[in-house]
Amino acid sequence: MTRIRVLLVDDDPLVRAGLSFMLGGAGDIEIVGEAADGAEVTALVDRTHPDVVLMDIRMPSVDGLTATETLRGRDDAPQVVVLTTFHADDQVLRALRAGAAGFVLKDTPPAEIVAAVRRVAAGDPVLSPAVTRQLMAHAAGEPGPGDTRRSRARDRVAALNDREREVAVAVGRGLANVEIAAELYMSVATVKTHVSRILAKLDLNNRVQIALLAHDAGLLEETDTP
Repeated sequence: MTRIRVLLVDDDPLVRAGLSFMLGGAGDIEIVGEAADGAEVTALVDRTHPDVVLMDIRMPSVDGLTATETLRGRDDAPQVVVLTTFHADDQVLRALRAGAAGFVLKDTPPAEIVAAVRRVAAGDPVLSPAVTRQLMAHAAGEPGPGDTRRSRARDRVAALNDREREVAVAVGRGLANVEIAAELYMSVATVKTHVSRILAKLDLNNRVQIALLAHDAGLLEETDTP
């Protein structure tokens, strides 16, 4: 059995110890390193080659957002899961836009954190439909030129064909591949192929970014029914 290699990044040693204990007890997960600040992450990733990084957002020197942006800019980037005490604050949303595969709350039950690591390692995001809706609502309230963001997003999604657009909308609604396959009458393998093509066409890192772009472009509003 190939173990999932996990790097823990949090400035609180008690949090790291707790995560190490709960994850280390899973037979398919191996803790390959720990860091107390984002400044340590790049060197540790080079040395330990993790599959998943559990990343705290707020750290004293280099925060988790900056560290996530640095990691996701690499060709061999590990998956990043944000650790936070908030459901949808601005920094979580920025980390997801930077390429994080999802987030877990620090008070999440141990079994759910283990499941989240496994899910991300398998290529699925750690965002339930309810959390996705909450994030989309939070994104709608972001300060800044919303019209410009929507225009740019629409220009980007114009590269998608009709089927890819349908899949992008389903991803934006927080559906898993199996659910998308059932709703759009296609195989799970075909869904995965469409998702891969969307990522390549739009130069995105993961499904979370597809969801955010679909929101920014107004695609989710178009599918709403009264």
